Amino acid sequence: MSSDSPLVSVILPTYNEAPNIGRLIQAILAHATQPTEVLVVDDDSPDGTWRLAEELGATDPRVRVIRRIGRRGLTSAIQEGIDHTVGQVVVWLDCDFSMPPELIPTLVDQVVVDGYDAAVGSRFAPGGSAKKDVQDTRDSWLGVALSNVLNLALRVWLTPSFYDYTSGFIACRRTMLDEIRLRGDYGEYFIDLIYRAIRRGYRVIEVPYVCVPRAAGESKTGSNLWQYGRRGIKYLWTAVRLRFSSP
Repeated sequence: MSSDSPLVSVILPTYNEAPNIGRLIQAILAHATQPTEVLVVDDDSPDGTWRLAEELGATDPRVRVIRRIGRRGLTSAIQEGIDHTVGQVVVWLDCDFSMPPELIPTLVDQVVVDGYDAAVGSRFAPGGSAKKDVQDTRDSWLGVALSNVLNLALRVWLTPSFYDYTSGFIACRRTMLDEIRLRGDYGEYFIDLIYRAIRRGYRVIEVPYVCVPRAAGESKTGSNLWQYGRRGIKYLWTAVRLRFSSP
């Protein structure tokens, strides 16, 4: 890595996040304490998310965009971002402001300064929470309750010392990601990544934070019991497979 290369690469997988993307990129760069690049990996959003990100990139070389045409999926978008970034610490998070961009430097420091291989923004570790505003109809209390139950089950089944298996907010040492490539379709990739990392002896720490309702747009996870149930079954099947497979 050359002396002017970014130490930190932040990957933003997006689909229809036009109301959030510009402010989020600006917030990430404003809070950055290390040389940082931002790579938006967009699944050809009809709302033009990729175009807004490209406009920012035209005036700031720290911002780049991959517009994926004919390719879809959260996991593949993040992995493609990993493959097209150069930072020695790789970060990714949701693009709806439910995960605070100001926490990124803390996660990065856990890797760069304190020597962890991965630092996870955690809703369920002591001190964290998944907060929902009762006036906000975009995010469901059902999702919060089911996420709590799911993560409790995963702790019992996999590694009790880890709390938030469905976080999706993480800073990783690149050497770890070189060895453990992402697998899966949606959020189950995170269960797979964390469990394999822990079993292989990588040092993983959780940093608590308060998850708030998305700032704008619609959730990609689901909005009713049927949608949450389909996701949950896939997550649980991933946990079963991991428990009986080699790391």
